[in-house]
Amino acid sequence: MGWMADETGLDKTAANYVPLTPLSHLRRAAIVFAGDEAVVYGSHRKTYGEYHERCTRLASALAAMGVKPGDVVATIIPNLPAQAEANFGVPACGAVLNTINTRLDVGTVAYIFDHGGARVVLVDTQFLELAEAARDQMPGDGPQIIEVPDPDAGYPASGRHQQYENLLAGGDPDFEWIMPQDEWESLALNYTSGTTGRPKGVVYHHRGAYLMTMGTVVSWRMVLRPKYLTIVPLFHCNGWNHTWMMPLIGGTLICCRDITAPAIYDAIANEGASHFGAAPIVLNMIVNAPESERQPFAHTVEVFTAGAPPAPATLAKIEALGFNVTHVYGLTETFGHVTECLWNDAKWDGLDQGDRAVVKSRQGIAMPMMEDITVMDTNMVQTPMNGTDQGEIMVRGNSVMKGYLRNPGATVEAFEGGYFHSGDIAVQHPDGYIQITDRAKDIIISGGENISSVEVEGVLMGHPDVLLAAVVAAPDDKWGEVPCAFVELKKEATVDAAGLIAFARETLAAFKAPKRVVFQELPKTSTGKIQKYELRTVAKGL
Repeated sequence: MGWMADETGLDKTAANYVPLTPLSHLRRAAIVFAGDEAVVYGSHRKTYGEYHERCTRLASALAAMGVKPGDVVATIIPNLPAQAEANFGVPACGAVLNTINTRLDVGTVAYIFDHGGARVVLVDTQFLELAEAARDQMPGDGPQIIEVPDPDAGYPASGRHQQYENLLAGGDPDFEWIMPQDEWESLALNYTSGTTGRPKGVVYHHRGAYLMTMGTVVSWRMVLRPKYLTIVPLFHCNGWNHTWMMPLIGGTLICCRDITAPAIYDAIANEGASHFGAAPIVLNMIVNAPESERQPFAHTVEVFTAGAPPAPATLAKIEALGFNVTHVYGLTETFGHVTECLWNDAKWDGLDQGDRAVVKSRQGIAMPMMEDITVMDTNMVQTPMNGTDQGEIMVRGNSVMKGYLRNPGATVEAFEGGYFHSGDIAVQHPDGYIQITDRAKDIIISGGENISSVEVEGVLMGHPDVLLAAVVAAPDDKWGEVPCAFVELKKEATVDAAGLIAFARETLAAFKAPKRVVFQELPKTSTGKIQKYELRTVAKGL
């Protein structure tokens, strides 16, 4: 028996065991980075000392309103300081934060209010009518509304509800934060997009969020005092947990209400933004911005992109503009990104620009806070790592949700076999790097052959006239399904449908090339994802 077999007296105590929580980051930053700039939005510029006090006042005010530990506090706010403050102030009174997508319809917001049981909701004035209409659809009184006006953006206070700044003014700056007694306690409630039914409530724990912040710093090669531009909506996986991460390294959170190319270039050139996360559609916006909307900058901007595999053509173009893009992958159920396409200098530095972009578009390997992310077949057996055999991405690690709120059946199904089942179809290369071929529901089966919509989209995006492309299955009497492409063209475009199909056939096998091309603006979610379920409905009617 080893000499450490007897561990009598070697127990967890208050001195050696503290539950992990991202709240600790801001409590420390209020001391270590007290005078450093924490949150910026126009004339709103707060130091870490001021940021901590505002979050403390919010926690105190909510507690005074009767919000108890375990209660839910919702928000309907764009990427503004109040949304960032809620990320700390709500859990600091022991409550669970429910950030709601600002682009949802009234019925879905009412469902989330009711299903999540929100006691209070903080609402930006722009979305006040949405919140009021949703509350009116609910049985009972529904959540109490606190209004967050933004007069500089044209949204002054309506006067119908208590105002956010007044709420903070009444809070106690010396309120003692209610820290978790167990790191498995619930921190946040996030709802899935609900494209195939009612959205599911994904429950986050303090441990997962804390480890997300640590792993992201490592993977993003971050140093002290970065300046992070909020492009990823703070209601989407809590902004990929980046708001909780910034105090860890004394970073500045640059808030941005409307995501446009001029706003992005302004934040980079004038505020010194050094990092941001964004869906590929935002990268496309940057690449295609006219010169009049751009500003010069001297530093390299580090970018995490996720949401859909970025087109290699877009990656190739954006790096020449001063952006270093790292492709990451994750889901609402995994707190955001959990894999990264970690660059291998020795293997890939010598590739030409096109081949580099192809490699960069892979989803990559597990980030440091994750235990195992791999590709398995339907029997939960590892697929061969040959870049050809397909399976489902399976995820295991500390940054996986507790489960779905009030939906034990879906939770059991999602965790079957000891892994979280992503629903994403992928191959794994000999070096272990994962590459998505499609969502399970997006694969096109034509005459018994599987066609990856991602592959076809990547080819179409390489055409100089194409702004965006999405490919879905269209019914076909002979083949069962055939690829149908929906395309947004650039303003100066001259290509027609026949020309685009011919372009695709230069690269793709004939059966993979789209059989029909529809030119239209593509429907998108608030996080920049193309809503393929809408396009599938259109394709069925063609």
